[in-house]
Amino acid sequence: MREIVLDTETTGFEPESGDRIVEIGAVELINHVATGRTYHQYINPERAMPQGAFEVHGLGDEFLKDFPVFAQIGQQFLDFIGDDKLVIHNAAFDMKFLNAELAWMGLPVLPMERAVDTLAIARSKFPGSPASLDALCRRFGVDNSSREKHGALLDSEILAEVYLELIGGRQTSLTLAGPARRQAVQESGQWKAHPRPAPLPSRLTDAERAAHAAFVEKLGSGALWKSG
Repeated sequence: MREIVLDTETTGFEPESGDRIVEIGAVELINHVATGRTYHQYINPERAMPQGAFEVHGLGDEFLKDFPVFAQIGQQFLDFIGDDKLVIHNAAFDMKFLNAELAWMGLPVLPMERAVDTLAIARSKFPGSPASLDALCRRFGVDNSSREKHGALLDSEILAEVYLELIGGRQTSLTLAGPARRQAVQESGQWKAHPRPAPLPSRLTDAERAAHAAFVEKLGSGALWKSG
């Protein structure tokens, strides 16, 4: 099963009022395993960035002016997501913008039933509790320390971890896999770690080993470290 965890950044709240998408980030999951395949694109919105939006994501006019407009990347984006489910936090917002951009290009829009809304899942599971992405990271112990501002790809990567917690607990298989591992996951639905080709070198120093030996010696002949 393939799913795409998706996020966008925009110039504001309403495409019909002239707001546009300025960044798309997406992460591929196969059977709830992050494969390492991602999609990331900054977009020239062909308009000035409002100060309020800039304070959210930090993407300004000077930075965005040399990136392609949506019409140049829309088909590439559709090719990446295919026909698979889209996992989005507050899906109505992102789908509204994506469909507006696609419609302006004359491309097929995305049916709302393709979207899995993690905000709705969180509100259903934890009624009355904060359900923002940051709040869910705190609830589930997901590291979001690098999230100083909103960023579409980073937020998609964080949301992928939160999503797995929401649907039943973080899987040990949420690891990045190369093409060969992706194929194995697709065929079996399972993931197993391969042994390292060479053991990692010890990180203990000689002084640390000596200190540990001296500590064990003080414990006498019954010390656990002397058994076996």
